Amino acid sequence: MNQPIPLASVDDQRNSQAKEAVRQRVSWPVNLTPANVTYHSRGHALVVGSEREARQAARLLMTDANTPAGQGLASITLLFTAATQGGALDSDSDLLAATQALTTQALTRHQVEQLQISGYLGAFNVCIGGDEPLDLARALIQREAFDLILDLTPTPCMAVELPPPGYMLLDWQADQGRQETLADFAALTGEFDKPRYFQVNSDLCAHSSSGNIGCTRCLDVCPADAISSHQGRIESRIEIDPFLCQGVGSCTSACPTGAIEFRLPETRRQQETLSSWLGAYREAGGTHPVLRFVTHDTLAAEQQANDQTAGHVLDIPLEELGSAGHDQWLTGLAAGAAEIRVQYHPDMPARLSAFLDAQLAQARALLASFGLESERVQALSPDDHAARDALPKRMPLTEQSLTLTAPQKRARFNQVLARLAELGEPTPERQAVPAGAPYGAIAVDSDACTLCMACVSSCPTPALKAGGDRPALSFLEADCVQCGLCADACPEQAITLMPGFLAAPERETRQVCHEEAAFECINCGKPFATVSTVAAIKQKLADHPYFAGDAMARLEMCEDCRVKDVWQNMARDPDAQLKV
Repeated sequence: MNQPIPLASVDDQRNSQAKEAVRQRVSWPVNLTPANVTYHSRGHALVVGSEREARQAARLLMTDANTPAGQGLASITLLFTAATQGGALDSDSDLLAATQALTTQALTRHQVEQLQISGYLGAFNVCIGGDEPLDLARALIQREAFDLILDLTPTPCMAVELPPPGYMLLDWQADQGRQETLADFAALTGEFDKPRYFQVNSDLCAHSSSGNIGCTRCLDVCPADAISSHQGRIESRIEIDPFLCQGVGSCTSACPTGAIEFRLPETRRQQETLSSWLGAYREAGGTHPVLRFVTHDTLAAEQQANDQTAGHVLDIPLEELGSAGHDQWLTGLAAGAAEIRVQYHPDMPARLSAFLDAQLAQARALLASFGLESERVQALSPDDHAARDALPKRMPLTEQSLTLTAPQKRARFNQVLARLAELGEPTPERQAVPAGAPYGAIAVDSDACTLCMACVSSCPTPALKAGGDRPALSFLEADCVQCGLCADACPEQAITLMPGFLAAPERETRQVCHEEAAFECINCGKPFATVSTVAAIKQKLADHPYFAGDAMARLEMCEDCRVKDVWQNMARDPDAQLKV
């Protein structure tokens, strides 16, 4: 496990040949016919910025000074967020003449503060908020929406890390790239398809139950703000706008239950291929394999520059780095990789960078709990070729392939963790994990718990279960995702979350949290509740007129005997129900 690599034993040429054999033998999975999302843009453009810059941009977008619909655009509307001071435009007669026929609208400072933009290519809603919102598309061009927006303002009108398709930002003061940006903007007319990157299974989602909000991990990590919590008639549910989603993939890696699954390719196929690649690499004579998780764009740039990686580095091609999290990385180690390297790139949104850093911390915490070296998982800075191609510091943990048979994400990852436990020396203590990590246990206050089982009905996983024929509550830590729904649902506030990862065998063993004797019906002897439940109900209903006097005994009866007693009482005293 801790054995250093003897450098003399590394044959880079043989490793390169083994890597090529992997490529020839096992293809990285792709969806050949993924579901698509289609944008329809008719070319009605809105340019937002100061008057001079907006007019200058509009002039460049127009191929003919007498034709506002230049370069295929159906119309160009100018929205001025700052007027040119002192009539400075009066001397620029050519600019005014070129843009004279365009629809323009100047906003006051107060209107700029209330400007709201939402939507995507072909369906941008632009309005000025307030008591009586003004829809600018209807007011200025008599249409339901603008198709595309060019934002020249110093502070973007849409405050989102990853703007939606059709919304382009341009720093007009920077000449570099201006013509290319304007050309790309003007070309956004017609129909455009992109993959539907995700699949949602609401049955697995731990977001909401019984009116309580639990897991929000996917909401927290999406840089495109494409995910929202939608309040239905009874429950809240996670919804992903396919037109805003840009396939970053961090939501599927953050989801602890597999309710959100990335489709290019699916998580399970990725894990299976990781193991297959490592097995094929070893069979072809390769040694000391390192898995580098890298985007297609980074790989394409390296190939264009004829930048070849070392023979022992197997590149895992991803649409985006967020589509593979710490569960995928640890799968690679459990299947025989010596190290995992995640290749960062300069264009990552800040929220994605923070998410990957958190995933890295989680992976290292789990490795430490198994007594394994945390540096087996590391991030690579952009263009750090030395770290990318460096030999791993340790030998692989195993040369045995890993087969994952479980259908669900959490169960598959538990199999990965079980393999790492076999390969390491698990610590008996609970290991601290970063905030928000989906690992931990619960503490149940036996004095407060009445075994009402509200927690069981709210738990989105098999972590909590009732005792079946006996009043008991059991807990399996391996299935707990620390969503907190059980604690929120408990009417007695008897449940407390205990974050942290336990590598000891107890994690895989179902534990009884609380149990007590059943309360038997005083009439028929049928067990129908627990002693504490009956006692709590009697205490809460002690002053209720329906249970006054001898009627209090009904609370010690099962549901059948309780109804019989009510009817018998009414038969003896028909006016009894009027006295309540």
